[in-house]
Amino acid sequence: MVIDDAEEQRLIATQILKKLDYDVHVVSSGEDALDFLTTHSVDLLLLDMIMEPGIDGLETYRRIIQIRPHQKAIIMSGFSETEKVKEAQRIGAGAYIKKPYNLIKIGQAIREELDK
Repeated sequence: MVIDDAEEQRLIATQILKKLDYDVHVVSSGEDALDFLTTHSVDLLLLDMIMEPGIDGLETYRRIIQIRPHQKAIIMSGFSETEKVKEAQRIGAGAYIKKPYNLIKIGQAIREELDK
């Protein structure tokens, strides 16, 4: 599942994931992700850290792991690795990928996270 407030970023991530032969569900906010995950499951989240308006990536992940405690996630951001990224990783998220990302970077991070 791709969770990103920027339409362009959602499209790029979706194209990359489809090229890697993954099924993709896409949402534009943390709130939409939470709504979806109350009744569905996904193997992996690709989670943007800065999303507006609404809850950010860290708060989204905190709420998701309350309903899905072992949910795997990769953090994506156009900004440098922040304390929020480190906190998300402390509570269970995997790799941090700085945007812009490419097929190789995202493919390796996904494979490593899914193989854990």
